Amino acid sequence: MSTPAAPAPALGGPRAYGVWVAAVTAYAIAVLQRTTMGVAGLEATERFGASATIVSTFVVLQLAVYALCQIPAGVLLDRFGSRATLTAGAVLMALGQVLMSQTETVGVAMIARIVLGAGDALTFSSAIRLVPAWFPAARVPILTQLTGILGQVGQIASAVPFVAALTVLGWTPAFGGAASVSALAALLALLVVRATPPGMPRPRVRQDLARIPLVLARIVRHPSTQLGFFTHFTAGFTGIAFSMMWGYPYLTAGEGLSRPAASAVMTVLVVVAVVGGPLIGALTERHPLRRSTLVLLIVACIGVPLLALVLWPGPAPIWLLVLLVAGFSIGGPASSVGFDFPRTDLARHRLGTATGVVIMGGFIGGLLSILLIGLVLDLLRPDGAYDLHAFRVAFAVQLPLLGLGVAGMLLSRRRLRRRMAAQGRGVPPWRDVWRSGRWRRL
Repeated sequence: MSTPAAPAPALGGPRAYGVWVAAVTAYAIAVLQRTTMGVAGLEATERFGASATIVSTFVVLQLAVYALCQIPAGVLLDRFGSRATLTAGAVLMALGQVLMSQTETVGVAMIARIVLGAGDALTFSSAIRLVPAWFPAARVPILTQLTGILGQVGQIASAVPFVAALTVLGWTPAFGGAASVSALAALLALLVVRATPPGMPRPRVRQDLARIPLVLARIVRHPSTQLGFFTHFTAGFTGIAFSMMWGYPYLTAGEGLSRPAASAVMTVLVVVAVVGGPLIGALTERHPLRRSTLVLLIVACIGVPLLALVLWPGPAPIWLLVLLVAGFSIGGPASSVGFDFPRTDLARHRLGTATGVVIMGGFIGGLLSILLIGLVLDLLRPDGAYDLHAFRVAFAVQLPLLGLGVAGMLLSRRRLRRRMAAQGRGVPPWRDVWRSGRWRRL
């Protein structure tokens, strides 16, 4: 007599939300750690006796490590699960901030940012990996968007309580406090997070180290991974470069806005993402075969204001600046659509590695954009007195990067759709959709 199969565990219950909230909290704390140096630039120049250019390399180095560690982080995630990688990431970030709180030398500070960037690389992919494991497929797109949006609370935490602690208490207590918060995140992940619901076995990936390059090559060659990479690259890099490095200097030194006015424009980055993220998630859920078209439309909302800004004679009107920042902002949720392509086409036990590859897209693009803008600014104004003309020319380097990303999206989408058609999952062309009247439901 055969034993009846155990019923599949229910997804999306109270425990699922508890695990998800713990993961989002850990990610928000990671964003806090990631952005502390961005708000401590002036204090850093005094503490280390270094120029602003040297201090800015802390951010570039951190971004580079974050991007380069995504594939190893994905391999570790597939092997050990989200609980282990979230905990390890929080511990690494705590160690990096402790080191930063104690040092007064540039070399040690760079090591601290390397450690922090490595820990940060383990966090976001681990958090969003939990969503398809704990929730029904219909909720995954919206919850993925909410994970990214709610994580940005950490940026507010760095701009308000961390800055207050830095001003009142000083460097060592402020960075030490940030380290203690990260230690709490590690404890929370260890106690609450589980890779899968009870009764659902987690796929075990036990393979020889020698086979990892082969498996990785297969994941990277898959058109869904490539489409996810170029989606994250194209929609995400402008917002990363603007928010983490050049946005505030451009608005103040370039456009001549006051500090309060520039801060008000920068808040559009958060507001538009909060409003637009759930909408993009809902559209992705309702029309999964048109996800890439949605992203391409949003990329147009980035490129058109950027081109108008580059060509505008004289200082830009405030409505154009708000439109530009709104485009950069909505690009963040659009870039998260990139995670959805591997989710629907790859085996679940390979999603960690694929997610790491996708995340690399936006941050490699952001790093390239930051470096190219800085290079053009230094070529045009080697004295460091950047003006509106210099910023306009420098920001123009992002237009070819957008074109490169769109080309990558179109080529990888064509390959993916051919693969889907061979599997009997073809995407109907727009002319057939229009003739059938299904466009009314799009």
